[in-house]
This record gives sequence, structure tokens and C-alpha cells, in this order.
Amino acid sequence: MSATRQKSARMKIDILTIFPEFFTEVFDFGIIRRAKAKGIVEINAVDLREFTSDKHRTVDDRPFGGGDGMVLKCEPVFAAIENLLGTSDRTGFPKGTRVVLLSPQGRVFKQRVAREFSTEIEHLILICGRYEGIDERVTDALVDEEISIGDYVLSGGEPAALVVVDAITRLLPEALGSETSAENDSFSDGILDFPNYTQPREFRGMEVPEVLLSGNHAEIDKWRRRKALEKTEKNRKDLLTKENG
Repeated sequence: MSATRQKSARMKIDILTIFPEFFTEVFDFGIIRRAKAKGIVEINAVDLREFTSDKHRTVDDRPFGGGDGMVLKCEPVFAAIENLLGTSDRTGFPKGTRVVLLSPQGRVFKQRVAREFSTEIEHLILICGRYEGIDERVTDALVDEEISIGDYVLSGGEPAALVVVDAITRLLPEALGSETSAENDSFSDGILDFPNYTQPREFRGMEVPEVLLSGNHAEIDKWRRRKALEKTEKNRKDLLTKENG
């Protein structure tokens, strides 16, 4: 789908995991709950143990060649993908589908990636890695790309899936109460967000900046831009370097 996703379009997200209970209630709050209620997004946790063939519902085994830990087996992942898409041949995946492995070795997930996903994907399948990793044949045959939420290692991909789903959902049309809310987020224009204030105007000697009470929107915009740059300079100077090429 092009970047001009229709407002009524639905995004489907399937999360392949060995711990579906992790997601039981977490998507039933706030923006994601409202987006689900409006039919903007459908989110399903798919239990990989349902796609095993032995009585113990085994999803992992020791790595060939030796080494510590266990490796997530390829069979249940292939079977789950075939159940969802009707095939495990990536060339036959429906248009608008993307299979993503959540992995510390992947492309770093940033705001521009979230926006890319929200506009280009109709069916997103997130595979939550576990243990020492996942059988490489899954990556070779099924995965369109690997995504990392940062340069650190988690016990599994489930927390990363929460981050990805939340960041994407809030960018879908009509998910937020205001069409411009997402446009003003930190990172949307390459720098951090400007400071925000609300009532009361004075609290324990701290006052709301006078310019925000002036009604002069041109001056307010200038102030916000200046403050956003100051905050970026203080907290994320690397973003300013990127902005300036």
C-alpha cells in the first residue's frame, strides 16, 4: 500500500510468541484500545506451541556445534506462517505483508521506521525471538527484515513487540484524537519535542512562560522551535549533527 493509506483501512498485526499470555491485557488500554475499537488495527498473539508436533509441545533445542543455551526451532514458526498466510514461500506472501524478526541484530527501530510501517504495511507479522536465538532458516526463508529496539539484549522479543505495536498504531489515521498530534512528536522532524505546560499558571513559584499566554501563535511557534533545539542540544546532541547532515 502507498503512503496514502485510506482512513478506514485496517492494519492486522500478528505476534508469534511462546508466551501469548504476555499480551493478554496490555493492548486493552489507551490509544491502542481505541484503535482496536474503531477497527483501525487488529492485534493477535499467536502461540507457537500450538504449531508443534510432539506431546511436549517443544519449541527449542540445543544448537548444532555446541554452545550455551537453546535455539528456537524452525518447524513451529514455519507452520504458524503457513497457517496465517497459506504459504511459507516468501515470494507468495500477499501484497502488503511484512514478516519481521525482533532481534538485537536488526535495523534500529526509530520514528521514521514506525512511520514507514504505518503507511506501507497492511499485515505485519512480528516474530518474538527467545533463548540464544532462532534457527537461521527462519531468517533466510521467512523474514523480510530484522528489527531491533536498541543496542541491548532482552530475554525475548515480547517487550520489543509492545514497543513496535504502540509506535505504529498511534501513527495510523484516526488513532489519535488530533490529526497533528503525531506530527509534533519528538523525532518526527528530527529533533526532540518542545516543552509543554498546562494549568495552573503558577505552581510553587514556577510559572508558565509568558509567551505561551500571549495568543501570538507566530511567537509561540518560534519559542517552541528554539526550546526544542535547546532540549535536543542538552539531551541528544547527536540528532542535531544528523539534522545538519
